[in-house]
Parts: sequence; C-alpha cells; structure tokens
Amino acid sequence: MKDINKTTAKDVTYAAAKAILGSIPVVGGAATELFGLVVTPPVEKRRQQWMEAVAGKLAELDQQGTTDVSKLSADEEFIDVVLQATSLAIKTSEREKLAALKNAVINTAANESPGKTKSHIFLNLVDAFTAWHIKILALYDDPKGWFEANSKNPPNLMSGGLSAVLKAAYPDIAAETELRSLIWKDLHDAGLHNSSELNTMMSGDGMMSSRTTRLGKEFLEFISESV
Repeated sequence: MKDINKTTAKDVTYAAAKAILGSIPVVGGAATELFGLVVTPPVEKRRQQWMEAVAGKLAELDQQGTTDVSKLSADEEFIDVVLQATSLAIKTSEREKLAALKNAVINTAANESPGKTKSHIFLNLVDAFTAWHIKILALYDDPKGWFEANSKNPPNLMSGGLSAVLKAAYPDIAAETELRSLIWKDLHDAGLHNSSELNTMMSGDGMMSSRTTRLGKEFLEFISESV
C-alpha cells in the first residue's frame, strides 16, 4: 500500500469479504489483513502530515539562519525529542496537542529546551493530558494576557473563585463541574500549579493573577511557539 490516499470503500469491502472467506481456518491472518487495511492508511497519513509539518518549520529556521539543520543529526537531545514526539503525535488527532508536540521539537532544535529530563517528562504530560488541560493551564498562567490576546472580557468582580475566570474564557467546559475539577487536579498533581480549588473565594486581583508554578511556566514555554 504505497499510496495511502487511494484506499476506498471498495477496498475495505473487498478486504472484508476476503477476510471472511479466508477466515477458515486462518482467523488470525484474516483479521490482521482487515485491520491493516482499515487502520494502517490513517496512521500513515498522520505520520506523513506530522513529518511534513515539522520538516517545513525546520526548513524555515534553516533559511532564517536560526538553526543549522545539518547539525541536528548529531544532537542526541534533539533526536530523543523527535522520536518521542513522533510516536505521540501519531496517537492523537487533537490540534492543540499536535501543535504542542511540534513546538517542542522546534524549540529543541533552536536550543530552547529545558533539558533532557524535563523534555521527556513534559512530552509524557502532553501525551497524558487532553487539549483542555493545555488550554486551561495557559489561561491561568496569565489570565489578563489571555483575555487581551483573545479579545474577551474578563470577569468584572470584586471577589470570586478561579472558576469565574474559566467561565468567562470557556463557558462550555465551565459548566462541566466534575470535568474541570479533574483537569485542575491533574495539573496540580503534575506540579504545574499550586493553587487551591477553583471555587475558593479570593479578591478580584487574585483571580486574575498567574497560578502556574515555575515548572508550569517551563512546560508552557517548551510546548509554545517561540521561534
């Protein structure tokens, strides 16, 4: 299957029929053939799209003189990050996570990584997190800056809970009380923020203050576009 874009419904139907007819006595082989036809094309397509996105950005950096791409093959940290990020990128279709993984690779290429140990941990966090984890952490890293950048009105309150900030930014998930609490706990357990529950009351200034730890800021820097 050299051309992954040519797989059609007819191909799947044919493979299914062939698998059924050939399932006696080799059920395992038939199942493998059907699985390969249904799953392999989208996986290969994801891999190709990922490689093109990363290669395109690296080419830009090379042309700008920001990074000497010819030397990256000898950079063990870069190779480690590329291999790990690539395996993770193939597993997701979430745009935010793919962007985070690509940015991690590019930042490493530009010598803007937090080091091997943190890079490995941060990539694993991207894998474990959802896109909402990343968006919520970015929001609470700089609430004022986030509302300005997104042309939205921040909560105009003398006091309230951190949940008011989330409600103003993302009304849809703010209504999912259990989900937002789980995400907040995940971020706390990972050491990316050290704040209390989202419903804890505080002043208006406190609501709009940064809530990320130093590690949380390093994580966001690593997965954000900076070059």
